[in-house]
Amino acid sequence: MQLRQLSDPAILPALDAKYAQRNPAWSLGPNDPPPRILLLYGSLRERSFSRLATEEAARLLQFFGAETRIFDPADLPFPDQVAGDAHPAIQELREHSLWSEGQVWCSPERHGQITGLIKAQIDHLPLSMGSLRPTQGRTLAVMQVSGGSQSFNAVNTLRLLGRWMRMFTIPNQSSVAMAYKEFDDAGRMKPSSYYDRIVDVMEELVRFTILTRPHTAQLTDRYSERKAAGEKMDASGKLAAAAGVISTASV
Repeated sequence: MQLRQLSDPAILPALDAKYAQRNPAWSLGPNDPPPRILLLYGSLRERSFSRLATEEAARLLQFFGAETRIFDPADLPFPDQVAGDAHPAIQELREHSLWSEGQVWCSPERHGQITGLIKAQIDHLPLSMGSLRPTQGRTLAVMQVSGGSQSFNAVNTLRLLGRWMRMFTIPNQSSVAMAYKEFDDAGRMKPSSYYDRIVDVMEELVRFTILTRPHTAQLTDRYSERKAAGEKMDASGKLAAAAGVISTASV
């Protein structure tokens, strides 16, 4: 399995529980089953701040009632390195993406941009796999960590990629400046405005995931895809196949 195990998932020392809403999407739709969130990070350093920030995000998502999976990219080859993408890490990443209803992408900013590692993970996710679409219609939250002053270069690029992958990228985002100052020796994030912003982003991700969940098929329905698949509409404007109708126009 290419998943990281989350240590102390229920321990949130930087969260002030007096102000935390356990079910942030309580009025937006059913929270059962829990929203399924896949998290990707962009550094393989032993003390990777993008991974540590991602783990904090996963703990918060679980606090808010979501089910999470953190993909470990340590064994992932470069795109086009393996013929036919016949590599277990690639196949597992795609399976986790298909499983997900929402995702979190977190990258360090390196030379003013995202890292090759996070880009490789996204590049391994095709827009379509036959009739399956591993990213289309999923919600997305973007985050970055920086070694220096606060910047938004990485999250801006992640937003562009999310749009390209046909995902619903939420308005809020997180950018942690001088990340080496924001985590203690145990790898846990200290209380700060940066941590509070990650709480805000994960709250919002859960809300948008629950809000769009019943409508994803309709929101991602495209004329060009129906035309390519030969999926004709009936007289009322509904899919003839879905309605069990064969209209005179389709004969």
